[in-house]
Amino acid sequence: MMTTIEISMYPLQEGYVPPIHGFIALLNQRASATGFKVLTCPTCTVICGAYDIVFSALQETIAEANDTLGKAVYVTKIIPNYEAL
Repeated sequence: MMTTIEISMYPLQEGYVPPIHGFIALLNQRASATGFKVLTCPTCTVICGAYDIVFSALQETIAEANDTLGKAVYVTKIIPNYEAL
């Protein structure tokens, strides 16, 4: 099943731009390794691909970002059975 997820990251620190760029870079690394699509917009990032792959990549990316980039709040919208990209 194809799934589209819109995600916004809100770092809990004053210098919030570098962690956001780091999070997007981590997503792009996983996308190139597993084949899902990433679209970066001004206020969010959209990922699209096979359900299991996208959710696994998102879970791993949030865990890694928390360890390396600091704590953040993540807001997601999930659209199952929809391919936006």
